[in-house]
Amino acid sequence: MANQSVSPALLRLPSVCAIVGLSKSQIYRLIRAGQFPAAIALGANSVAWPAEHVSAWVSEKINASLG
Repeated sequence: MANQSVSPALLRLPSVCAIVGLSKSQIYRLIRAGQFPAAIALGANSVAWPAEHVSAWVSEKINASLG
């Protein structure tokens, strides 16, 4: 199969909460502590997280719990 590039996706906060299983408050607490990827600004009042950053964080947590 040919190498297919996937276009980057941005996740809004409700999706991030659903994926990682944490509340909004806990996510922002972890960001302040440097333990969760920071959001990027989309506009004056909106932010999103790159899906690959969230996926990498989840993978890191899974790997840490396994060994």
